[in-house]
Formats: sequence, C-alpha cells, structure tokens
Amino acid sequence: MALLHATCVCFQNKGILIMGDSGSGKSDLALRIIDAGGILVSDDYVEVDEVDGNIVATTAPNIEGMIEVRGVGLINVDYQKRTDIDLVINLVPLKEIDRLPEEKFYSHNNATIPMYDFYGFEVSAFAKLKVILNGLDLNE
Repeated sequence: MALLHATCVCFQNKGILIMGDSGSGKSDLALRIIDAGGILVSDDYVEVDEVDGNIVATTAPNIEGMIEVRGVGLINVDYQKRTDIDLVINLVPLKEIDRLPEEKFYSHNNATIPMYDFYGFEVSAFAKLKVILNGLDLNE
C-alpha cells in the first residue's frame, strides 16, 4: 500500500484520483465534483493499493470526511471509505499541457489506468472530466 499526496472522489460510480503539487487545485477540483453530485473518498492524502488487478483508493486515517477549502478551512462532507480508481487526473501548469496529447497511463504494481494532465483552475476542467468519463470504456 502507498500513501499518496492526492485527492480522490467518486463521480457517477467512477473513481477519480486527482494528483498534483501542493496548491495545484486538487481540493478545488474535488469540491466542484462534489458540488455536481460526486462524493469524497479522501482529500490531501489517499491510501492506494492494487486489489485483484484494480487500483483501489481508501480514505487516509484521521481525515475521513474532511476536505480543505482554501480561504474557508476544513469542512466536513459526506464520504465513502473506498473506491476502485478508473481515472487519474494529474494537475500541472497550463503551459505544460499538450493540445493533442498522446495517451498516458498511471501504474501501481501491475495495474494500469488512463491518466490526463489538467490545469486544475481552468473553468472547463470539470466539463473536460465529464467528457473523458463518458468516453472511457471501463469494461475492457
């Protein structure tokens, strides 16, 4: 098991792991997803492991149900303790994002899932996420 500096949410029954440097917008994007009907798994730190060929995220101890809202503080929200991860969003500066990127993947042990670079504060970030989720064939 690995403890990652990341945030994880579940939206439309799909687990989304949001990675990036401190201040890159992980909690901000997660808050927008939660506002649209998603549910928090873990904010700031996420336990990740491979189980039966899937990458699984679990709430890190001592932070269950809490998300940091910059400028507001820690707030309590509904959460679930675990989800399979279907997609990784890697938050990077806007200048590092290719207009027509090649496929990228996130691997943990022997499991591999799609990964996309996003600018976390872009207004369209959540809309782009929904486009990706609607296009993923998760039954492969």
